[in-house]
Amino acid sequence: MRILAIDTALEACSVCVMESGVENPVAMESEPMARGHAEALMPMLERVMKTVDGGFGSLDRVAVTIGPGSFTGLRVGISAARAIALGAGVPAVGVTTLSAYAAPLIASGVRALVAVAIDARHGHVYAQVVGQGGRAVMSPRVILLRDVVRQIGSGPVLVVGSGAEALCAEARFAGLDAAVVDAGPAPDIGWVAKLGMAARPEMALPKPFYLRSPDAKPQDHHRIPRR
Repeated sequence: MRILAIDTALEACSVCVMESGVENPVAMESEPMARGHAEALMPMLERVMKTVDGGFGSLDRVAVTIGPGSFTGLRVGISAARAIALGAGVPAVGVTTLSAYAAPLIASGVRALVAVAIDARHGHVYAQVVGQGGRAVMSPRVILLRDVVRQIGSGPVLVVGSGAEALCAEARFAGLDAAVVDAGPAPDIGWVAKLGMAARPEMALPKPFYLRSPDAKPQDHHRIPRR
């Protein structure tokens, strides 16, 4: 299987092509960015796919991060993934950013709990906690840092995600054995591709995975009433 993976959900714009049975990407490009995903993605896709034999027509699947993350970033990546999949006549699948952050540690077989924390601002994080083998300890949610620590229990815990430093500090303050493994601004695009290969298209739909409503809301009080 050859898969194209796209990530614009957080503070990076990343694209890679991977093939099943091959450890390293066939082609990859990633650039940290807080804004500008819409302008950066299509040129990046073009550059990456130019280096792949057969181009878009050689793809068997497209994977895209579906959140939690930036509302604008999610729309950019998901729209591109759907369009490419439609044009190539292949399935598109969604991968959560939480799963992509946790996957390398779960695959390594660590015995400690793995806590994923993505900064959600105002003292909150998008978080998920899993045990050995990916066993669910806390399902994905928007939650205060101290409440994640309560869910972790006695630890030890390995922490990943853009909110990892803050969660690790909170856990250590509570007396837990905690360590930051990856505090990068976005998950490894290679793991987005690997999870996309393993996903079932009918279950992993390429649609936004929202854990809370957007901060920006329509200003209904400014609307002119209909007559």
